[in-house]
Amino acid sequence: MTKKFQTIGLIGKPHHKGTNLTLKRLHHWLSMQGFDILAEERVASELKVDIESVDLTELGERCDLAIVVGGDGNMLGAARVLARFDIAVIGVNRGNLGFLTDLPPDNFEASLSKVLDGQYDTEYRFLLEAEVHRHGMLKSSNTAVNEAVLHPGKVAHMIQFEVYIDDQFMYSQRADGMIVSTPTGSTAYSLSAGGSILTPNLQALILVPMFPHTLSCRPIVVDASSTIKLVVSPDNGENLEVSCDGHVHLSVLPGDEILISRSEDRLRMIHPKGHNYFNVLRAKLGWGSKLF
Repeated sequence: MTKKFQTIGLIGKPHHKGTNLTLKRLHHWLSMQGFDILAEERVASELKVDIESVDLTELGERCDLAIVVGGDGNMLGAARVLARFDIAVIGVNRGNLGFLTDLPPDNFEASLSKVLDGQYDTEYRFLLEAEVHRHGMLKSSNTAVNEAVLHPGKVAHMIQFEVYIDDQFMYSQRADGMIVSTPTGSTAYSLSAGGSILTPNLQALILVPMFPHTLSCRPIVVDASSTIKLVVSPDNGENLEVSCDGHVHLSVLPGDEILISRSEDRLRMIHPKGHNYFNVLRAKLGWGSKLF
């Protein structure tokens, strides 16, 4: 019988003892079952096993399944690259919260066995494309799984900008910044700033102003097909930046325009059968259990 997944890529947090232990166990367990295994080059050298080392792009091109061992940050970093490829992605949680990494690190075999036998649920997460335009020219761009954030470069202080939705003026804003989040990112930075939680199946974006100068300014949810345009006031005294998932930083000058829209790429996440998003929220956020 042909395996549903034949070539499996291993990705993890480099220089992390717990992650390395899990990756070694994964490698041994998968090898015994005859899977072809590749490892992302940053962790391959630490595993001290005979394994083919490739970069993340080649892993995306060649593998049917990627297993990410670590926290949500590791999943986000991998997802920004892997979303370009038709590859299934599953996470083993070696981090803190683990909204995106749902397999247990110490006894993953039972759950993963069923997944590899084809017993899994598929979920697609869309990404954002953030672009910085200067004098009508594209200066830089990148993708984000969680959010794109306009903010001052180093020290938090108030900035001024205008917000347009599909070229319709919405408002001008004086705030410490603006978060534009996907449903995936709605439980991350956006939530900390007072944004609502969006369930992952929603095709929507949430805009959350950071410490706005007016108390009447509230988060707003718009259709995911909208193009968000942030026009930075020429009167801002210093350079700003757009951060994608808090990792990639795009430089912004006063007068620049930032365009944020849904990416054509989407991440194909898989979960063990019976995965329930509300169970995850309840466990991670300490919500009350059933009363009766």
